[in-house]
Amino acid sequence: MTASGDEAIAAAEARAETTRARNLPLWDDLPIPNDTANLREGPNLHDACLALLPLVGVWRGEGEVDYPTIEGPYKYAQQLTISHDGRPFLVHESRAWLLDEDGNVIRPAARESGFWRPQEDDTIELLLTHNTGIVELYYGKPRNQTSWELGTDALIRTSTAKDVTAAQRLYGLIEGSLGYVEERAMMGQEMQPHSSALLRRVVG
Repeated sequence: MTASGDEAIAAAEARAETTRARNLPLWDDLPIPNDTANLREGPNLHDACLALLPLVGVWRGEGEVDYPTIEGPYKYAQQLTISHDGRPFLVHESRAWLLDEDGNVIRPAARESGFWRPQEDDTIELLLTHNTGIVELYYGKPRNQTSWELGTDALIRTSTAKDVTAAQRLYGLIEGSLGYVEERAMMGQEMQPHSSALLRRVVG
């Protein structure tokens, strides 16, 4: 193994010192497998999800949202939980909260939940439901072993939701952290960057 390879392994081990023993809260009276965000615990990850394995965990960090139709940019913090129960999909749960310039919490912000559903041809289906009244169906594929690119194929809005017409997302691991960029076409604007964040692993 090369020196750089040794250094990468050592860095990963150091990061795992504080996360490897943590997991989601468990229900001891649940008659079916609990979800797990720690690959060391719980049911084995389904073979169909191996291309998504690096995503499993709880991630927390900060990002920025900016768009021509809002008075931004705004800073936000986020917790993203990606877990599984041994079946051929991952569970996606995200919570965000707005921050002021000093990093203090202003209020809760966006929430989304859904599922990553890998298919036999390496296609990834990502279904997301937002608290803002939007349901999105993304399709995409892995770009490599540590990055994934997806775009909406269908989008449903309630009568009170913002006029979002399409979205794209790029997720990738950066030195052990999970970064992403989201682009949106909405409110009469063309597809362009809307939000981005860098999240560190806190579980798994």
